[in-house]
Amino acid sequence: MSRSAAQPGALRLVLVTGISGSGKSVALRLLEDEGYFCIDNLPGQFLSEVPPLMAARGIQRVAVAIDVRTDDSPHELRERVAAISGQGHDVKVIFLNARTETLVQRFSETRRRHPLALRHVSMDSTEPTLIESIEQERELMSTIDEVGIVLDTSDLPPNTLRQWIREVVGADHRSLTLCFVSFGFKHGIPLDADLVFDARCLPNPHYVAALRPQTGLDAPVADYLRAEPSVNAMIDDITGYLHRWLPHYVRENRSYLTVAVGCTGGQHRSVYLVEEIAKRFRRDDQVLIRHRSLAIRADAALSATSSPALAARSSPTAPGPTSLPVAPTLPVGADPNAPTVERRAARNA
Repeated sequence: MSRSAAQPGALRLVLVTGISGSGKSVALRLLEDEGYFCIDNLPGQFLSEVPPLMAARGIQRVAVAIDVRTDDSPHELRERVAAISGQGHDVKVIFLNARTETLVQRFSETRRRHPLALRHVSMDSTEPTLIESIEQERELMSTIDEVGIVLDTSDLPPNTLRQWIREVVGADHRSLTLCFVSFGFKHGIPLDADLVFDARCLPNPHYVAALRPQTGLDAPVADYLRAEPSVNAMIDDITGYLHRWLPHYVRENRSYLTVAVGCTGGQHRSVYLVEEIAKRFRRDDQVLIRHRSLAIRADAALSATSSPALAARSSPTAPGPTSLPVAPTLPVGADPNAPTVERRAARNA
């Protein structure tokens, strides 16, 4: 998809799409709080009418959510996005995704049907299973993620997703935005990664007692890893690879590239490598940094601290009963208005 420089007074359009249950409602609410005029579930054929209608009302920042319920094909949607961008508008496409098991859990918790299942019901045809609906939607939406910024919301706390979306919509409109992500292989490879590098072969600070509770952001861990020749060699190799191939991604009209570096737990080695590699690209490129496993750990620690019952249940030596009721945390893709037992319990807690 070709991109044109945004013209003065042009519309700033954020298109939120992706797999159902991956967090589009969270994204849209955040953009609304950020001052965007939000349109949910817009049929794709009306997307081209948004810029002139918003211009007539003096609105310059718009967020539109489009999902599989629209009758537009992914190919037609790509053409409409390219046409709007070609008119000089600043268009960003955010594609939200999540692992199938995560989506199944979210739909089960909210007691909601998948949009494709509802479509079969309206046509009086046999309703597919939830997993069949998810896989069918992945196939239908497979070409859209190629033109957008993909965010994997699996296991992701809602506050972290909100922060990442703020970073995406606030990034400068340059030829390419580089996003460096650290992660732990034991949690799975992020679905939004374009390039993945494995740092598990490097010396592990986890086996140094004094460094075990720290992270790659802490000076003692950084000093330990900086002293290892193999660590510096991997940083140089990854940096060299990116310098060699980034121009090719730019020529392919890529606006966003996610480079993921993983170690076992996503706490020490991958965090340090991401920080060091990002330093080498900040001067010439738009750079974002995300520490995925650290964000998940921080959210879990905050939840345990704020809920004594949860802390008691998670601590093997904590005294007292272990069956106290705990108000559930809403998953990223949950509908806050869904009339479920869990939601009522959360409101009454």
